[in-house]
Parts: sequence; structure tokens; C-alpha cells
Amino acid sequence: MPATPSDPPGLSRLRPALPSPLQPAADDRFERHGVRLLLKRDDLIHQDLPGNKWRKLAPNLLAAAGRPVLTFGGAYSNHLRATAAAGRLLGFRTVGVVRGDELAHRPLNPSLAQCAADGMRLHFVDRRTYRAKADPQVLAGLLSAHGECEVIPEGGSNAMAAQGCTELGRELLGRVDVAAVACGTGGTLAGLAAGLAPGQRALGIPVLRGGFLGDAVRDLQREAFGGPAGTWSLDERFHFGGYARTTPGLHAFADDFEDRHGLPIERLYVAKLLYALTELAGQGAFPAGTTVAAVITGRPDPTEPPGAPQKPPGGH
Repeated sequence: MPATPSDPPGLSRLRPALPSPLQPAADDRFERHGVRLLLKRDDLIHQDLPGNKWRKLAPNLLAAAGRPVLTFGGAYSNHLRATAAAGRLLGFRTVGVVRGDELAHRPLNPSLAQCAADGMRLHFVDRRTYRAKADPQVLAGLLSAHGECEVIPEGGSNAMAAQGCTELGRELLGRVDVAAVACGTGGTLAGLAAGLAPGQRALGIPVLRGGFLGDAVRDLQREAFGGPAGTWSLDERFHFGGYARTTPGLHAFADDFEDRHGLPIERLYVAKLLYALTELAGQGAFPAGTTVAAVITGRPDPTEPPGAPQKPPGGH
């Protein structure tokens, strides 16, 4: 079985802080319904590879064993930034295949500029080609252009990533009833559920539209574990219009949560998760006596202030 993020030979220079803290969050919107809210601070694992980025990338980087890495993402991809940072810190070459024509992305936005500053070679492709990125001919063309590379899928979600995220569930054994996480590509939820014990369940809050994540999680669990693993569900009502879409109401909620708990709230994933849990608690979705952990998978983008105008759609 591939090494997990808690067993990181070869990655010791990244010095992750594991296990991540589990902090109580006294909040009357939960307490009045008999629900206890905890914050699983995965955003504190590593400065450059926070949260699920570390958990998903670590086993993939172990498998790459120092070879160049080629991966995929949109113009504001957290995954591309984390991969580029890992390449800088560990000294391997990275290639980022970016969705969209190059001229449309010049000058580079702050996210892509950071990738380039960390040494990532950016390869822009049109949206039609990007949709076909798993096609053998498309992959062959990319590898012909950039040389032999370890290919990691968009968002870092593959069987190894799901296996890496099981450690997240194990860190919550016996401590919570429900572990909730925002979902982009499904890899974190697939592994989280597998790491939990019977009687615990994982709840995924998709941040994009489409209704495809259920199949993605099932496919990942089949590849990673041979079949279904753990108890999980999705609530697809809280995407706020799709990936990178936000509303003034969501920003107001995030501002208020920051004031209540002193926690900087990332808007595209974490804010939607916390909003969903607050709404679900108010709807009575959690029986009295339930302990819910919200997995804080990232921190606000340092290149943009909270409440900044919504970004164009980009990759996880």
C-alpha cells in the first residue's frame, strides 16, 4: 500500500504538522440545537501545501520519486500552486497544464504568477483539449512536449490521493459523529469516509454544479480500496452557482464567522462548507447530541482580500 502523509520518507523537508488540530468552536447556531461544532484545522498542516493538498499530493510525490510531475488545473487552481510549491521545496521539475488560451491569461494572474515563480512550466490548452486531457493521444502529445513525467490528475484526485486522505478519517476516530468537507473532485471525501469507523459518517458539500461527484467518489473508492468504504453522503444545495461562484450573502456569512471565531475563511470551499453546516443545523439535520467536525482544507488566497470579486471558473 502506498505510504500515507503520516509516513513521509523522502518528503521530510516539507515538515508537515500532523495530526492537524481539532478545535472546539462555541457557536449558538449549533448549540441551540444540541449540536457541537469542531474545526479540523487541516489548513495548518503546511504553509505552502495546506489541508487536503498535502494529504493528496504526498503519496503521489512518493510514487514520483523525484521525477518531473505534470498535472492539470484552471487559472486559479490551488492544486497547481501546491504542486509548484512542492517542486520548489523538493527540487523536482513541474509542468502545469492550464485550461484556456494563453493570450487570455497574459499577464498572468497572481495564482499563475506564483506557480511560475516556483518554477512551474505553464502549458496552456484550449478548453476542448482540456476536456480531453485523459485521452491517450492528448497525454502522449503533452509528454512528447515536456518529456517523461509522472502524471497527476486535476485536483490531485486519484487512488493514491484517496488512500492518503484515509489518515484524515483516522485522526477523527472516536472523536466525532459527522466529518464534513467541501468537495471539488471527490478525492478527500473518498479517503475521509474510508478512514472513519463504523457509526461515523462523512458529509461532502460540493462547491460546483453538475451532480457528478457521487460517481466520482464511488469510482475513486473502487480504485483505492476495491469497493465502497465507509459511510458518506453529498448535499449538493450549497454550491452558490458553481465553482468560484460566490454571493454577497456568502461573504457576509464568512465575515461574521471570522468575527465569531477568529478564523480566516477561504471563500470558494470553506465558506460554503461552514454555511451548509450552519443551515443544516438550523434545519434539524443533526440529532441533538451530534458532534460535527468541519474540515478546514485551506486558507484565504493571500493574493486577494476577503470579499474580493468572484473569480472566473478555475480548477481545484
